[in-house]
Amino acid sequence: MGKLLSLLARDDSNCCSSPRYDIFLDFENAAPTDTERDVYEEVQRVLFNSDKILEEIQCYKGAGKEIREAIADPSTITQERAWRAVKPLVDKLLRFYNHSLELQRVVPRVLGSLVGGGMSPTQHLEQQQALVKQFAEILEFVLKFDEHKMKTPAIQNDFSYYRRIVSRGGLINADLPPGEEPHIGAEVANRMSLFYAQATPMLKVLSEATSQFVNDNQQDLENTTETLSTMAKVCLRMLENPKLVAQFSREETSLLVLRVMVGLIILYDWVHPSGAFCRSSSVDVKGCVKFLQQQPPPKAEPLLNALRYTTKHLNSQTTPRNIRALLAA
Repeated sequence: MGKLLSLLARDDSNCCSSPRYDIFLDFENAAPTDTERDVYEEVQRVLFNSDKILEEIQCYKGAGKEIREAIADPSTITQERAWRAVKPLVDKLLRFYNHSLELQRVVPRVLGSLVGGGMSPTQHLEQQQALVKQFAEILEFVLKFDEHKMKTPAIQNDFSYYRRIVSRGGLINADLPPGEEPHIGAEVANRMSLFYAQATPMLKVLSEATSQFVNDNQQDLENTTETLSTMAKVCLRMLENPKLVAQFSREETSLLVLRVMVGLIILYDWVHPSGAFCRSSSVDVKGCVKFLQQQPPPKAEPLLNALRYTTKHLNSQTTPRNIRALLAA
């Protein structure tokens, strides 16, 4: 099981002080216990494909040249050339979309194990570190995927062209060998179109899956939001404590923890009725943002932008002015 330093250690100077969250979450080596194993193995089968998905979207080039030529000179040759370029890209887009459906399926399984059940959030973090690690990996994947998607307008252009060609029926299909017909049904194509129309499609899927979990388990609403806020505080304390950071064996783990902290704030903001930014929020938004602002811009800006543009309540009237000013672009 993962290493653990201390659990809600209180400041010795004041017995009535607020609890500290000096837990070391082993995001590198946490292994499942017997009670975690079933859910862990199910989730791991989904996460196994995440790195490949990220590699494919990071290298996504698009078929802009072929599409422009087909539009400018809509001959059979140019349209077939465009089709040949677009179709394998649409295959990739279908894999991305199907992966989002798999995440949507397993997120409630992870949350169902990490909240409620008679244990406090800190007890869950202590005793189920392998599932906490997997939840962190889901959050990191979501933020990485959406960061790449926002920088790749070719995705929507390619899929829009694909749908236009398919809607014309035999214009292209007649020139294709057997088995080359469009393989995405109209309903799936519509859902994919809505998915890729989102600026941050994976984050929307994760937020909706978490919200649906809460709707289906109203008795766990408080436990869910408390677990998200506790985990965010633990991530911040880990990053602020050089002794804890020194226990990472890989340099990139710090960035993982940073992404996870931001993802947890965003999820909390979507799930909690009042959001993450109001005065009564149990998330230390100010502390998290100030820590982010101390990081090099290439690390910090994508995450600050995620807080600015993908949260639900930042511009609400209940958000204090100092928080809005802190996150002003």
